[in-house]
Amino acid sequence: MRFAPRIAMVALLTAALAAPSRAAEVDNLLPKETEFVVQMNLKQAFESDIVKKFALAQLKQALEGQDAAKILKDLGLDPMKDIDKVTIGFWGKGQDDMNGVFVARGTFDAKKIMETAGNFAKDMADKISIVKEDELELIKFTGENGKPGYIAVHDAKTIIAGTDKKFIVAAAAAHTAKAKPALSKELSALVTKQDAKASMFFCGITEGKLGELPDLSQLKVAGVDPDKITAGLAKMTTLAMTVNLGKEVNIAIKMGMKDNDSADDFGAEVSKLVNTAKAFLPLAAGNLPQFKAIIDDLSKTLDAASKDKDIVVSVKLSAEAISKAAGGGEDTEKDK
Repeated sequence: MRFAPRIAMVALLTAALAAPSRAAEVDNLLPKETEFVVQMNLKQAFESDIVKKFALAQLKQALEGQDAAKILKDLGLDPMKDIDKVTIGFWGKGQDDMNGVFVARGTFDAKKIMETAGNFAKDMADKISIVKEDELELIKFTGENGKPGYIAVHDAKTIIAGTDKKFIVAAAAAHTAKAKPALSKELSALVTKQDAKASMFFCGITEGKLGELPDLSQLKVAGVDPDKITAGLAKMTTLAMTVNLGKEVNIAIKMGMKDNDSADDFGAEVSKLVNTAKAFLPLAAGNLPQFKAIIDDLSKTLDAASKDKDIVVSVKLSAEAISKAAGGGEDTEKDK
């Protein structure tokens, strides 16, 4: 019986390693109009090996620029430390009709942000102002295109922004009331299929939303049937992309189809397209020697697979390949 504790420990470890990724939560601040959702785990991304080695120094340099540093100091905000997660819900038929709600969660000095915004409003009244909707104070800003946007610093943990103040006010009210999520049943189900621990995910319902597709006749050169690709895209009901940053970069794009037959037909053409791309990638490496390591990774790891009603295209990029493309990777956070 003396082996029982050891066996139990092994069983627990095995179960932990085999456990599925944690399902993402449906954000209750996004409006029912939302068609697509993006979530970025900024803190996780900033702490990943890949970002530390190849992007952290550049990000810090950008934030330490004279203008940016002063504004952030006035706001009492350090984006690389204070923002944990950003969730965006957006909808619309085109660029001019696009609306969205942006939710940042982390640790904020709400009073200081509002005081600084008030000071900015005095100096830049044509660009920034403080407006009030019932008891909620909003920072109104006007972009270069002349269209307004609004920010509500709801509390020390939540900032809500967007293109239409009525959605910001509604989101703030939902936050206060701890309301239930308002997303459609279909989109909610898709969100919960995403990995909450992913560095970033994007997902949305595409059925009936792709509009007119471009001419794909040139795909015949690659041995791909453009009509089947067009038909497959028309039968695609959902689209999701996941990016995981760690010791390497993992990207997966999942296309949900109406039925298994559609998935089989479209998946076969997507696989042909992927295989053609892998065949031509070595030629690109010859013309772009500085990116040879990355192209080699693409050639080795780019893959397309079909399972049930889903088609998944995935790729991995190693730290070694990124290092070579970056010039050897000498300029790392560790070296600094």
